[in-house]
Amino acid sequence: MKLRDRISSWLESKFIQAAASAALLAFMALLPLFTDNYYQNIVWNAFFYMLLALGLNIIVGYCGLCDLGYASKFAIGAYTTGILIKTYHWNFWATLPVSIIISIVSSVIIGLPTLKLRSDYLAIVTLGFAEIVRITARNLKITGAATGLIAIPRPTFFGIRLVKITHWYYVFLILVVIYIIISFRIRNSRFGRALAYIREDEDAAEAMGVNTSLYKLYAYVLGAVLGGVTGSFYAVKMTSISPGSFDFNQSVNVLLAVILGGMGKVPGVVLGAAFFALFPEFFRDIPVIGDMRMLFFGLLLIAVIIAKPQGLWPERNK
Repeated sequence: MKLRDRISSWLESKFIQAAASAALLAFMALLPLFTDNYYQNIVWNAFFYMLLALGLNIIVGYCGLCDLGYASKFAIGAYTTGILIKTYHWNFWATLPVSIIISIVSSVIIGLPTLKLRSDYLAIVTLGFAEIVRITARNLKITGAATGLIAIPRPTFFGIRLVKITHWYYVFLILVVIYIIISFRIRNSRFGRALAYIREDEDAAEAMGVNTSLYKLYAYVLGAVLGGVTGSFYAVKMTSISPGSFDFNQSVNVLLAVILGGMGKVPGVVLGAAFFALFPEFFRDIPVIGDMRMLFFGLLLIAVIIAKPQGLWPERNK
């Protein structure tokens, strides 16, 4: 057995993964004790991209669907929560079920007629739907039109108003842990195996008795729900949202994080999102390099894709 295969097998060991996960979680939980608000905000941004990437991974990584409009799922949750809090004075926690329901309904409406499409055609439809959501939000009075919604009140949790960046650091850390658990549960379930069959060969999966249309719709709905919940928390954390936060670039950034980490591999997706969010910030204050950090970041992405075309941490069978 080659050394590379031995290292890969060692890393795939459940004991090693559990120990590494526990150590990493403990480190992240203690990090705010040794860092200031600036660095906590940078890590929070990484958590935010991890949540979006984990949601999109169910659609793209698990099921193999091409979604270029994931920002629309995120936007629906954010605007649902923002409107209910700002206009109708709802409690934030009460808006979450509504956000989930609207995410499900919207994903079913767009998914039922379009998920029979494949490859480029599905990508075009999802991109078009995302643009419809963004343009609609920019023109409706209830969404604040082009200005968006501002001064969204912060929620309270057991009497504690979540106003500090440390509060939101821990809120999003907990959400990342929950999303990771959900992702592993789906991946190791019968449903997750069916999605893997669809991803590898949809015709063969259908011949084996898998209801491909139904399972693809389930994956699309689950990804939309995770994106909607993330958007709800994003709205109250930022206290303001606008259509510009949900443009095509945002969808591409999330998709890039999934591809960069390794589609379908939960640790890889988390690593890809962290790399995407943290790398440009680490070089911001370096002379000369700081001004051109995005150029270096782009060159590094190209190098990673050439060297690791399946992602930084792909599945072993790839």
